[in-house]
Amino acid sequence: MNIKEMVTDNKKVTFVRYCDFEFWYVTECGFEFPIPLEDAKGATLLATDKALYFMRWIRKHDKFLTDARNAQNESR
Repeated sequence: MNIKEMVTDNKKVTFVRYCDFEFWYVTECGFEFPIPLEDAKGATLLATDKALYFMRWIRKHDKFLTDARNAQNESR
């Protein structure tokens, strides 16, 4: 599922855990992504919220995973 599909049609994200200074959320399709503690300063993070509000972090983590997969494939 692409990022647009994860956030459109009023889809939600749900908080799953806090670990190593990161808040971890999951989209309705099961994509997990972190929000660094420093990014959350001054913000209100709800247990469940609109996925559209979290698009910045979804996109950032998707890019991180894609880059990691590409680096791994190049090293083979």
